[in-house]
Amino acid sequence: MLPETLARELIAAHSRRPHHFGALDGAPSLPLDNPGCGDRVTVWVKLDGETLHLSFEGQGCAISQASASMMADALDGKTRAEAQALSAAFHAMISGETPPGSELGELQALAGVSRLHARRKCALLAWRALDALLLDTTPG
Repeated sequence: MLPETLARELIAAHSRRPHHFGALDGAPSLPLDNPGCGDRVTVWVKLDGETLHLSFEGQGCAISQASASMMADALDGKTRAEAQALSAAFHAMISGETPPGSELGELQALAGVSRLHARRKCALLAWRALDALLLDTTPG
C-alpha cells in the first residue's frame, strides 16, 4: 500500500491533469453518471487485435476523475484479458474484499476509498463503463 501522503498527491495530480483525456475517434463509448454526487464519465475502448486503447472524458469529484485517469494509464496497451484481470483486482480492493496488491501499481492510491462507502461508486464509475465495453467490443 502506498503512503497516505503519496496517495493524496497522486489522486490530486490525476484529477487536475488527467491522462488519456478526450474522445478516441472511431471507438465505442459508454457514458455513465453517478446521480448521487454528480460525477459523469464517458469511456472509449478500442481493440486493435489484442491491444487495448482507451480514453475518457468526465467531470466530477477528484476520486472519480483520478480513478478514470489512472485506469487509462494502467490499461492502455494491455490485452482484454489483462484489463479484465486488473479490473477485477481493482473492484476487489475498492469493495474491501482484498488488500491492494502490487499488480495495481499507482491504483493503490485509491485503496482508502474502500473505507468510504459513499465514495466507492465514484472510484468505480469509469471501471463499470470499461467492464461493459469490454464485454461488447470486438477487435478491429
